[in-house]
Amino acid sequence: MSEAGHNLSSLRHGRSENRRLEWALVLSLLLHLTVWGGYELGKRLGWWDHSPVIAWLHKALHLAPPPKPPPPPPPTQPELAFVEVAQPDAEAPKKAKYYSNNNSHAANPDPVHDQEAPKLNGTQTDAPKTMTARRSEMHPTPPQPQPQPAKEAVQPAQPQPTVKPGDLTDGKPLEAQEQPQPPQPPQPPRPRTLKQAYAQQPNQIAGVQMRQDGGAHRAALMPSFDAEATPFGDYDAKFVQAVTQKWYDLLDSQGFARDRSGRVTLHFNLNYDGSITEVTQLDNTVGPLYGYLCQQALTAPAPYGKWPEDMRRLIGGNTREMTFTFFYY
Repeated sequence: MSEAGHNLSSLRHGRSENRRLEWALVLSLLLHLTVWGGYELGKRLGWWDHSPVIAWLHKALHLAPPPKPPPPPPPTQPELAFVEVAQPDAEAPKKAKYYSNNNSHAANPDPVHDQEAPKLNGTQTDAPKTMTARRSEMHPTPPQPQPQPAKEAVQPAQPQPTVKPGDLTDGKPLEAQEQPQPPQPPQPPRPRTLKQAYAQQPNQIAGVQMRQDGGAHRAALMPSFDAEATPFGDYDAKFVQAVTQKWYDLLDSQGFARDRSGRVTLHFNLNYDGSITEVTQLDNTVGPLYGYLCQQALTAPAPYGKWPEDMRRLIGGNTREMTFTFFYY
């Protein structure tokens, strides 16, 4: 029951209120169109390029263009593995997969195919080696003697010819004499048999010949890889020789019974003074003991020889990051 004397007002807007609402919508639309049109006009005419307010708005609203992506890194050359070269060549191969202290081309004693890799009939497929060398064929590299200053030979006094005034001469100075040329070391003869070829390789790194399918078209007494000589090939050859010799000595001291197979890969820094630093194991499938022996074989002979100046200049620094893999088989 409703109380008398109270009237409920209607919820329907009047005509005047509707008209005010329409004008508000029109004014809001005009205001937005004016602001947006002014911004677009100023953008086309360049009004906002030097305005600090617009620059702040761009930064606040993330309207600045995204940064350019960094340029891609330059392509890196693939790392080459070191191999021994038994038959040096004067010219380097076009596409070398290995490096050494001498150039060599892929070759086989009996070339029957035309492939880039030589055919090898060894028993292992891990280490690149073209022929089997026993440990008895390894010899420590003898120390190089220090060069002694050459003593000046006493030359007998030569009689000076007398020139009378008015005589004609040939215009050559009297002191000019033909200097004797130093004797050239005799070059070893080119081997003609396999026995002679092996005899010219007295200091080989011990290892087992690799097994590999292939067949190079070049003929040679012994198989060989495509290898390129580098300025630090001589240094690395002595380095590999020293590490391998120490490794075999440590295996003998521990009585290695060849009861397991696998690999140990070490990553380290070889410094210009011959020291070894930051040795880490990248791979070890033979256990901690034999992994420790590999690390000792690398660090015990250090410091190795100092880098030659040409090698240091070519590397462009005082440290080389290197990887050395030991294979047990």
